[in-house]
Amino acid sequence: MENKDMLAMNRRGFFHSVGSVGVAAAVVGGGVFVGTPRDASAAVDALIAEHMGPGAVTMDKVVVDTPDKAENGAMVRIPVVVNHPMEPNNYIEKVAVFVDENPNPFVASFAFIPESGPVDIEFRLKMAKASNVRVVAKSNSGALYGFTKKIEVAEGGCSG
Repeated sequence: MENKDMLAMNRRGFFHSVGSVGVAAAVVGGGVFVGTPRDASAAVDALIAEHMGPGAVTMDKVVVDTPDKAENGAMVRIPVVVNHPMEPNNYIEKVAVFVDENPNPFVASFAFIPESGPVDIEFRLKMAKASNVRVVAKSNSGALYGFTKKIEVAEGGCSG
């Protein structure tokens, strides 16, 4: 009987210790993700460099014709056109989409070859709150072209 009580005490102590560590990790971890909008922007800039390569993004050639306010945050329409030639030695090879305020800002990536024809795509994404949506296109020479637009989400967003 004494061994059973000792085992129960050890188990209880173990779970108490694990619970304390978990709460401490949540408190410390929560502080890591709290930041200023500038920090979120810098994090997205780093993601763009990671997914698209180094270099400055020229705000040119990419057009995203979406309303300033999305009526349904669960299905935000994102039509993308890149005004760039699609020739064998001069073409857009990749387009990526980033949403600054999403839990995972890297949303999508699309690959192209010259035979794809002009870059003209449309897709839908989910947004819970207003955020900058960034679309970056990379040419085969490594030049980066981009477009940024803040899209508001109607009251209730994707949760309503």
